[in-house]
Amino acid sequence: MLRDRLLARLAEMGGAPDHQRLVAEVLGIRGASPELAQKLVAQALVLEDRRDEWRRVGERICRDAPPTPAVYLLKDAGDRPLYVGKAVNLRRRLRAHFAIRRWRAIKPELSRIADVEWQEVGSELEALLREAAWIDERQPIVNVQVGEPDLATREIPRAIVRDVVVIVPSVEEDSVELVGARVGGEWMIQRTRRSGADLAVHAQRVMRFFHSRLRTQGAAVALAPIVFSWLAQRGAAATRVDPHAVRDARELRARVAALLRDARLFHERLEQC
Repeated sequence: MLRDRLLARLAEMGGAPDHQRLVAEVLGIRGASPELAQKLVAQALVLEDRRDEWRRVGERICRDAPPTPAVYLLKDAGDRPLYVGKAVNLRRRLRAHFAIRRWRAIKPELSRIADVEWQEVGSELEALLREAAWIDERQPIVNVQVGEPDLATREIPRAIVRDVVVIVPSVEEDSVELVGARVGGEWMIQRTRRSGADLAVHAQRVMRFFHSRLRTQGAAVALAPIVFSWLAQRGAAATRVDPHAVRDARELRARVAALLRDARLFHERLEQC
């Protein structure tokens, strides 16, 4: 083990170990300053101490995780957010996080993983939005923190950038997600049943979103560019509705209800996108 090799060489060097030589011989890192070399040795010893606990935590987390699409948050023992990610198969993705081959190059923060929080999702678009929202809300220390998505940095046809309601599958089989995106960057997501039982209320909610000047989504970050970018690429065939092509919430309700009754359209343009 790396820990054993480090301790053996430290013992051989006595009371004044040459940390630069040690990291070069054992860790394969050359040219480190004395201060950095000492820090690297200490860090390596701590990480090795953590390895067995890390593997036990990984086994527990992976055992409990479902093999479904999800957004997830890795946390330390103090509930501090470490990393937010998304997965098509959550259990498989978490197993990759804890693969033993990753230990040698693991970031120190991720060696302290103690728990995971997740939210299952029904579509790629929902996963993209929830992941970005969680990163903004939780500020995980391992994720690269970036600003709000910017239309100017994305290759999106101008015709795509317009107020839109996208209908995507929900994690609940009897429901769909209504994803609203405004050209100003605001976004919303509303789950509604395919039967249309609660569509009257949700149609009103969607129309208020498009006719309000305020951000009505809980997250502060404006994520509509993610929706437009997805529609321009992988979501080109997704079912969508122009909220300005209907007079009121009642007409929007009728339009969405008609789409949900069309099993062929729903399957071809929604479930297969």
